[in-house]
Amino acid sequence: MKYGFFDDKRREYVITNPKTPYPWINYLGNHDFFSLISNTSGGYSFYKDAKYRRLTRYRYNNVPTDDGGRYFYIKDGDTVWSPGWKPMKTPLDSYECRHGLSYTIIKSKKDNLDVEVLYFVPLHFTGEIQRVKLKNTGTKNKSFKLFSLIEWALWNAEDDMTNFQRNFNTGQVEVEDSVIYHKTEFRERRNHYAFHSVNQKHDGFDTDRETFLGLYNGFNEPQNVLEGKPDNSIAHGWSPIASHYFEIELEPREEKSLIFLLGYVELPENEKWESKGIINKMPAKEMIAKYDSDIKVDKALNELADYWDNLLSVYQLESDDDKLNRMVNIWNQYQCMITFNMSRSASYFESGIGRGMGFRDSNQDLVGFVHQAPNRARQRIIDIASTQFPDGSCYHQYQPLTKRGNDAVGSGFNDDPLWLIFGTTAYLKETGDFSILNESVPFDNDKALAKSLFDHLTISFDHVIDNLGPHKLPLIGRADWNDCLNLNCFSKDPNESFQTTENKTEGSKAESLMIAGLFVVYGTEYVELCKFLNKDKEAKRAQKHVDKMIEAVKKYGWDGEWFLRAYDFFGNKIGSNENEEGKIFIESNGWCSMAGIGQKEGFVKKSLNSVKKHLDTDYGIILNNPSFTKYYIEMGEISTYPEGYKENGSIFCHNNPWIIIAETGIGRGEMAFDYYKKIAPAYLEDISDLHRTEPYVYAQMIAGRDAYKPGEAKNSWLTGTAAWNYYAVTQYILGIRPDYDSLIIDPCIPGSWKEFKIKRVFRGAIYNIEVKNPNHISKGINKIIVDGKEQSGNRLPVFKEKTEHDIIVILG
Repeated sequence: MKYGFFDDKRREYVITNPKTPYPWINYLGNHDFFSLISNTSGGYSFYKDAKYRRLTRYRYNNVPTDDGGRYFYIKDGDTVWSPGWKPMKTPLDSYECRHGLSYTIIKSKKDNLDVEVLYFVPLHFTGEIQRVKLKNTGTKNKSFKLFSLIEWALWNAEDDMTNFQRNFNTGQVEVEDSVIYHKTEFRERRNHYAFHSVNQKHDGFDTDRETFLGLYNGFNEPQNVLEGKPDNSIAHGWSPIASHYFEIELEPREEKSLIFLLGYVELPENEKWESKGIINKMPAKEMIAKYDSDIKVDKALNELADYWDNLLSVYQLESDDDKLNRMVNIWNQYQCMITFNMSRSASYFESGIGRGMGFRDSNQDLVGFVHQAPNRARQRIIDIASTQFPDGSCYHQYQPLTKRGNDAVGSGFNDDPLWLIFGTTAYLKETGDFSILNESVPFDNDKALAKSLFDHLTISFDHVIDNLGPHKLPLIGRADWNDCLNLNCFSKDPNESFQTTENKTEGSKAESLMIAGLFVVYGTEYVELCKFLNKDKEAKRAQKHVDKMIEAVKKYGWDGEWFLRAYDFFGNKIGSNENEEGKIFIESNGWCSMAGIGQKEGFVKKSLNSVKKHLDTDYGIILNNPSFTKYYIEMGEISTYPEGYKENGSIFCHNNPWIIIAETGIGRGEMAFDYYKKIAPAYLEDISDLHRTEPYVYAQMIAGRDAYKPGEAKNSWLTGTAAWNYYAVTQYILGIRPDYDSLIIDPCIPGSWKEFKIKRVFRGAIYNIEVKNPNHISKGINKIIVDGKEQSGNRLPVFKEKTEHDIIVILG
């Protein structure tokens, strides 16, 4: 069943039924101020950091689901309703939610009153616009009352939900004109406040939650709304809110617009106060004045559209497959920019406060957006590298507000350092900006320990070879990419964290074949970079270690039909046919196959055939098989999940592209694209009742075949799936791949495809690429014609900036 449709022309997903199988959300904001909004107006807002600068409150996994957001209530006689359906859930005459690129429009109608609410964050602005348009479509005058509602969080989102002994005594607000200011803790240690304004004089307000809702009432039965009048309450020491009240009368066909603004202000310490106890409101007033009319709001919305036009124009596909076009041209690129902005630090139902910006996550996310925003990618690489330690290890996460490492999680995930090579080389290939390698980058944010970024890459490479186990394979540490494969934890205490507890480390033999494959892929990338930079001595040194790793994998990592996953603490095999459960895993087979280890011996093809045989399902490739049915203390968290969920036999979408890329490496385009379609959301729209999450963005996990409900997805939006699938489809299936001094053309497609076209902007030049497949093959190039002249090889030169070139590629 569908709950809406794609409007490709407007680049929107249009939801026509508010009762979606799960709240379907959108992300607003592109720089420092961000909001999450559901199709029923739920969600929250924050400045830079979802944990430390939370403006509005949200209760995760609440009952009923998705309660709390930016709400508007309309009291029309005895009827009370909300444009977003929730929280009142009054039946509407019509409803539509349009999730666009960094904006959401919710339209609804009830009893001849049309309401349209536009939500977006203007570019380079620390606030969210909420414009309400009201229109009387009837033949008689209509009188009604309008209430707004947001609930303030007390800044630190985690403390806000736990430290009630303090928090029930700290709430403070000011009200001036039609602006409600939230200033809790401003007089002590904070230099920031928030505000909620409206561009017309209101007829009343409330700032105390209990007064507005009633002590025993929920958002769906607000006492003051039901009674039709505000109390002009002032929250002092209790839970603060912002609610504006209007009495409105509209003649037939008359329209009225109200512009609400949720804003954030930061002040220098010596400019905090207007007078004793009165906050300095000038910055807020300047912000309000910027968007106090429809003309100004429309102009800002157009600027936002132009911003996305520019970002998306770098890579555009024209094919016979509408679903593929919308994924490549719109929604996958959009999701990649959101994961760049947030990493994993601001999720919706998952709290979004316990995780910062991941070292591994942020490096992987780079490949999804570096072509759109190279300058921001450059800064992100430096920020990430600054949380590395001198021995090459790194903080697993850092907080976006401070950019400092997260001590609560710490280090010890032994795949992390290699991802810096991945992210940096992706940036270099896209931009040709090798100056970044000379940037002085601190270790652990200590400038006294700074070395060049290139030195950071060398130390990342060396961290692997300095931490090898008895089979000369990489030690896993706390975990590798699979954070739930905890081979040194041995936990019997339910209060311990599997990821951060190491009950056995001395003498550990726990080794990872996934890191081994990753090392061969990105160790080789490091070698190629050294060669390109004429660092031949370092290239030879590094190549020796890569060659040794290949031999170690061949000798100790091959199980006969597939690659092993790991060796445990005691040196026993994991991911082997010898095991009772968890015989085969996706991660090691993906990376070792991408690395081409044992290709001449037939290992790669056998490995991928085994993945197809044992791990492929109707909804994607599962992570391991058979699922674990009991707790293996020597394996950790992976065996604690029920069969078919998360790391125990689910379709962990993030790693499906590793198999897709490996399949293109051996020329199996049909197989690669079949895997791609199984998890790409646009292809799953018809099974939304089962899939549940948004049909326009990837989910992290889909329940595997051993689950109670195979095909049900969870944890959408902030997942490495977005960048990896974009990387897989654009660079390996469609085959347009940047390199240090060229643009590689190497498609691997289903043989049934006739042709496709790509417009690719690369280093300022426009490449109009037309790929033709007259002989219906999957891989291989017969000839390439550039601007009317045939050329040899499949590498296009870096053309002069602002020039445009026509390229015809004939497969054969």
